[in-house]
Amino acid sequence: AHLCLLKEYTGYRNLTIDVLTSAPKPGFNVEKFAENVTIHKVAVHKKNLHFWRKTEVIEWLLKAWPHYRRMVRKNNYDLVHAFFGFPTGWLCYRTANKLPYIISLRGSDVPGYNIRLGLDYKLMAGLFRRIWSSAAAVVANSKGLRQLAQKFMPDLDISIIPNGIDTEKFLPSEKQGLTKPIHALTVCRLISRKRLDLLISAVARARELGLNIQLNIAGEGNLMEPLKGLADELNVADSVIFLARVPAERMPQLYR
Repeated sequence: AHLCLLKEYTGYRNLTIDVLTSAPKPGFNVEKFAENVTIHKVAVHKKNLHFWRKTEVIEWLLKAWPHYRRMVRKNNYDLVHAFFGFPTGWLCYRTANKLPYIISLRGSDVPGYNIRLGLDYKLMAGLFRRIWSSAAAVVANSKGLRQLAQKFMPDLDISIIPNGIDTEKFLPSEKQGLTKPIHALTVCRLISRKRLDLLISAVARARELGLNIQLNIAGEGNLMEPLKGLADELNVADSVIFLARVPAERMPQLYR
């Protein structure tokens, strides 16, 4: 989502964008994405590119704060856009008295989304409320995420901007109709929130009803092995294919 947004920004020459993000390689690196877009990367000792440990979040905050503060002092920014209410939203909150910011809620930054973070949500609830309420706007990427966020802050006005799609890359196949077997696809992180256990159980039920179906699961997560075990237990291991992480350039063809 962020990459597509940056590509869209490159077409607006009246915009100058600086991105402060993380990177697994050492040091602080600056890359020119386009004439009007510069990416500043703060090194973090990550073990898994698709999973953030708490120590990694703290490390990024400690390293990113001085860079963020320097960038704000040096440049005459009009607005800051924080992807995630935390940790990035915390940086913006620290400069809210002089620089307005927008928060994009993405998932695990919303209390109640990730069961693994239950205690963290309780401990940081006060800080989250201050960060959200100080923002010029708070935006969720789906109706469901907004509903969850409003359980946490019922009086907060939260807009919805869904994730976009590149319609030049993601085109439907010319061939229409159901194949045999029926090919189903889900693309997500393998976490409890996604309820892939129900999807695998549905495949088992479909098989019982005589449907020839194959479920392809693209993505990684801490439930990979338990979900494989469930497929074995339900005797549908041959009908549930775990593809793990699929490179972005292969995704359009996978969807087709």
